[in-house]
Amino acid sequence: MSNYELERRRCQLAAVSVAAVVLFVGVPLWWRTTTTYRAWLPMAQIQEFSKLQLLLDVDVEVVFARGTLTPEQQKKIPVTQTRDEQHSVDGGTSLTYRYETRYRTATIMEEDSLNQPTAAETDLSLNTLSESPCGSLVVYVIPESSSLLPQDVDVYVGQRRTALVRADAETKAGKTLKQVLAGVEPRVKEVLRVMSFSHGDIMAVLSNRVRPGSGSLPKKDDSIRSFKSSPGYEITFSLLNPDPKSHRLYWDIEGAVHTFVQPLLSKLSPLANFSVDSQTLYYTMLGFNARFDDHHSAYTLSADSLAHVINPAESRLGSNAASSNPPLNFLLYMPDAQHSPLHILDPQKRLVASNAFHSPRWGGIMIYNVNRANGTLPVDVHINMAKVMGVFLAQLRLLLGVKPTARTAGILVAPPGYSGLSDWELDRLMWSHSVENIATATTTITSLVQLLDQIDTIVINDNIAEQVSNAVASLQLATAELESGNLAFALQYSKEAILASERAFFDPSLLHLLYFPSDQKFAIYIPLFLPMGVPLLLSLLKIVAEVRQRRKDKLAKKD
Repeated sequence: MSNYELERRRCQLAAVSVAAVVLFVGVPLWWRTTTTYRAWLPMAQIQEFSKLQLLLDVDVEVVFARGTLTPEQQKKIPVTQTRDEQHSVDGGTSLTYRYETRYRTATIMEEDSLNQPTAAETDLSLNTLSESPCGSLVVYVIPESSSLLPQDVDVYVGQRRTALVRADAETKAGKTLKQVLAGVEPRVKEVLRVMSFSHGDIMAVLSNRVRPGSGSLPKKDDSIRSFKSSPGYEITFSLLNPDPKSHRLYWDIEGAVHTFVQPLLSKLSPLANFSVDSQTLYYTMLGFNARFDDHHSAYTLSADSLAHVINPAESRLGSNAASSNPPLNFLLYMPDAQHSPLHILDPQKRLVASNAFHSPRWGGIMIYNVNRANGTLPVDVHINMAKVMGVFLAQLRLLLGVKPTARTAGILVAPPGYSGLSDWELDRLMWSHSVENIATATTTITSLVQLLDQIDTIVINDNIAEQVSNAVASLQLATAELESGNLAFALQYSKEAILASERAFFDPSLLHLLYFPSDQKFAIYIPLFLPMGVPLLLSLLKIVAEVRQRRKDKLAKKD
């Protein structure tokens, strides 16, 4: 074999060796080192949440007091009945409300509590015997002749989770137990309508999963003025003094918060964390164009002009950039001497008694007028904090989703008491927040999975996978606790689910390779691999051509 042949054979072996190294070592190594890391996610469980199916279980206990049942009827007690209400919602969401009602007779201690002079004292005494768990209700059926309730009242709703219901005059005369229970059921439903959640409450928090105009949402949705569920809220009380030369204002905001606001926030602690601060702003005006009204002998603001009042003062209220929690602003405004007194008119051109208004999902404003009869400036003003906080607390309840109870004939609702919130009002909020947290967390998780499916260059690290798994596990626990009627645990798990889902969705690592698509990869790799790949490919093609030519020559010699 000549030197030329040896040199050509050596070049062919070198080309084949380089190609083998590239194909069997370089390509797998490059593929391995450039592959996007994606940790395992529980896709099967996440797909189940795309169609949200919730079952809300409410435990109701109906207790018959002495004199409401005959001895024959008492022998057949206790009795348990279950009633389901199913609702289909757009987007694959279905809701089932299960009311498990247990009927029994009152114990000796409960009979003693039912002998209290007033219904309020009875409610307090019954609560000291045993405190009902969150989300459950106890309805006491008292004789028709009982003096606990006024003659025109058939249902009394207490501050806790108990209610008193007056029995019919013909409840036990010649009727079976089934007929007696059927006669009590309408009034028990009235108690549920007031003290427990309604379908409208649940649909309001599921508005993001319902197609607008589909008819599933209630026509009059008061939830647009309340804040969405959040792990925390920032409450700020601001005193606006546009004319310090005319007024020297004194307000005991610290004492007022401790006396009036803190009891309510302590009651709401299962729902969220609250932080409260205050400030005094000088030379800060509201954006209004007040006109003097001869009829009322005062400057007035019409209802249609209130939307423009907030904007000029909002820039001076301070920034909430340090926290992601939504802010609730409450402004106490003292009009200057040129626009005093200042009153708010309702759409019917009547004076608003509180002289205040609230802005949906923002806060409230109260205008505080003072008497300048002495004519000496500046006027020392000691603000009546009880009056001011009474207005702000009513606005705070509305902004947090506590709906006022409509007055109904025959139903008497006890005032919320010192804390400003009844136990059953807290339960209604807990039902709504639990469902809203579950719906929000499922939407966040399913949106994240859809995003990861569409963009395969996003890295899924172990931290994201852990947060997603935690969110899925918390969602499963929250739905299971709702089905079991354990409202407190359901709320806690739903809060954990929404926190874990948001941590996964907003993880900064998701954005590292988000804007590095495949076409840009080719733009980077081609200048690196093309100068080496083209000569190597041409050498391999030449070797293949020579091998084919040799085979043809051998076949020709044989022939």
